[in-house]
Amino acid sequence: MLRNIRASIVILLLMTVLTGLAYPLAMTGVAGAVFRDQAAGSLLTRDGKVVGSALIGQNFADDRYFQGRPSATTDTDPADATKTVPAPYNAASSAGSNLGPTSKTLVDRVKEDVEKLGGAADKPVPADMVTTSGSGLDPHISPAAAAWQVARIAKARNLPEAEVQKLVAQHTAGRELGILGEPKVNVLKLNLALDALPKR
Repeated sequence: MLRNIRASIVILLLMTVLTGLAYPLAMTGVAGAVFRDQAAGSLLTRDGKVVGSALIGQNFADDRYFQGRPSATTDTDPADATKTVPAPYNAASSAGSNLGPTSKTLVDRVKEDVEKLGGAADKPVPADMVTTSGSGLDPHISPAAAAWQVARIAKARNLPEAEVQKLVAQHTAGRELGILGEPKVNVLKLNLALDALPKR
């Protein structure tokens, strides 16, 4: 019996070392060597400083920038730890709003967002400009949502619309492997490219 217990303990320790230490460290090393950028968080820099990640959206309110999807993430209310407050793009609290299409709260919020964005019958607001993603952190918008914002940005930056449209086209990524997902535009990368344009 003692021999069986000893063998069980040895196997437990061996498997703990192999699957709990050696394998994770090996995979971390391989990921860091083969996919260095992704393993480091897909960080984007400007003038040598990290300005964000290509994987997590950011809140852009200035008319000079493309805006991303709304975010439904929250954080603990500093005044009352039993409640939450909106905290857009909070990576520690990734979640959707869980509001369904019949929710009055959701319908009212979407209507308010459409009004803020200035949607009109001849220029309807693309759905992803007023709806949150499942994670609340989506850094991408559709090419239609980017095109919808071109006129506002061109006016705010005193640029020809054609130049801004060209920038959107350059930053539009196609489907993964040509068949998976939909074309998309990374908002942070596009805004960094906007800032890199020569000043006018």
